[in-house]
Amino acid sequence: MCQYSGMTIQLSPEQQQWLEDQVAAGHFSSLDQAVAVAIADLMATVEDDLDWAKPLVDEAAAELDRGEGVPADEAFARIRKSLDC
Repeated sequence: MCQYSGMTIQLSPEQQQWLEDQVAAGHFSSLDQAVAVAIADLMATVEDDLDWAKPLVDEAAAELDRGEGVPADEAFARIRKSLDC
């Protein structure tokens, strides 16, 4: 259990151990910093509405409409062939 600014949060033993390991490894200067970074990352993920992706999806759809697409099985075959060096 951790207390932050009047807030108490309950972590599983695995979560607490992971945070402590991250601090011990030097990834964070403190448990407070580790929790703050985790929350900031989660907030950024939740707030990302993916508007930036719409032009890319529209472009891909237009390419498919023009017949420029490759069937998935062919794409996977090409990938497998390129990995068989």
